[in-house]
Amino acid sequence: MANVNNPGSETLLSSLSGQLAQIEKRDWELWLVVLVTCAVVGLGMLALLAPTTFLKGGQLRIELQVSKELFFALIAMLVIFNLYVMSRKFELRRTRQKLVSVTVQNELTRLQSFIDPLTEVYNRRSLDDMATKYISRARRSKSALTFLIADVDRFKQINTKFGHLTGDLVLAEISAVLRSCIRGSDAVVRYGGDEFLLMLADAGAKDSEVVVDRIEDAMEAWNRTGQLPGFEVTISVGSAEWKDGATLDETLDSADNDMYRRKEKTR
Repeated sequence: MANVNNPGSETLLSSLSGQLAQIEKRDWELWLVVLVTCAVVGLGMLALLAPTTFLKGGQLRIELQVSKELFFALIAMLVIFNLYVMSRKFELRRTRQKLVSVTVQNELTRLQSFIDPLTEVYNRRSLDDMATKYISRARRSKSALTFLIADVDRFKQINTKFGHLTGDLVLAEISAVLRSCIRGSDAVVRYGGDEFLLMLADAGAKDSEVVVDRIEDAMEAWNRTGQLPGFEVTISVGSAEWKDGATLDETLDSADNDMYRRKEKTR
């Protein structure tokens, strides 16, 4: 699956925490109403009992006479009040559960709209949103950020020789290889038909070369399994480190040019 450590989850958690805090505030307000009501009832009982309280023989004796109507009215009020409190508690619990459920469902729907169903990595639609968050984080923390563009060599030959279904399976396998070569803080985007974009957080040019070597080693291991008889799948990877002040398009163009230079060397 795509990297779940999406920087956008911070916004989701902040929003959810804020809404839950509002519900908790209403919960505390309800308890405050309960405490005030208990205090009022207690004071009322003391007011009724005080005139009839006296000491006799070293013992505290209380004598109280109330009408049948008043007694049942008090009982009814207490029952109604308790039912009200219980209904409000259940309502707040349902609201809390519904809020969490709806928020999680909306986030899953949003993420699914950003996921390529074939390769299970982020799709092109998510690029601007993802890149903006990675760049903002790099600028804010003054950390390095590198973009890699990985292109499958001779992919058309795979479709021609083995069929489009096999080509799709190869893309899915390659996306799994790419995901296995990065950290949880990084991301993979399906940039085009057979192109992938990798965003490496806190990684400079030297760090990206380590990832490129890791990808090449992983592809060699994949080819040794004999997935495509008589055909070796290779990937050309170009890199470009983002610099503050450079646009996303400029950085990706640089990575794309580097990828094509490496592809020409491979040929």
